[in-house]
Amino acid sequence: MNSNKTYTKWDVALATGFYFGYSPFAPGTMGALVATLIWLVGYFCLDYTCLQIVTSVAIFVFTLLSIPSIDRLETVWGEDPSRVVVDEMVGVWISLLAVPADGHWGYIAGAFVLFRLFDIVKPLGVRRMERIGGGWGVMLDDILAGVYGAIVLFFINMLLQ
Repeated sequence: MNSNKTYTKWDVALATGFYFGYSPFAPGTMGALVATLIWLVGYFCLDYTCLQIVTSVAIFVFTLLSIPSIDRLETVWGEDPSRVVVDEMVGVWISLLAVPADGHWGYIAGAFVLFRLFDIVKPLGVRRMERIGGGWGVMLDDILAGVYGAIVLFFINMLLQ
């Protein structure tokens, strides 16, 4: 690391999804998986309304806190480094908001898979979000991928009702 570092340990912990971004195998998928497991704890411990509120607050707080952290880390690690996975965490949480209250485990798996699909394929403006650059660009493409995942999951739920 750079001896003139401009970031803190907190920046690294947050941006790397509490260090899961250092995974040697598919760090983005690992970040989304860890976020899904964190969400599952809430799913089993909280009522549905509380889970939706906690998830929404987590999305908002993690997004706002991570943007300046990512900006600082990019000055040393380069543009959109693979070990930064907080964006995947926020994105999958957005998709998980569409899991219905009586959601079968398939909805949870579907939220994860749909988010990763849209994050990897980057359709309909997702890639354009990356071009914004900096922390905003890193976060916005995954936020949009999460929104697309939530929309598809919502329509799947409507069709199955």
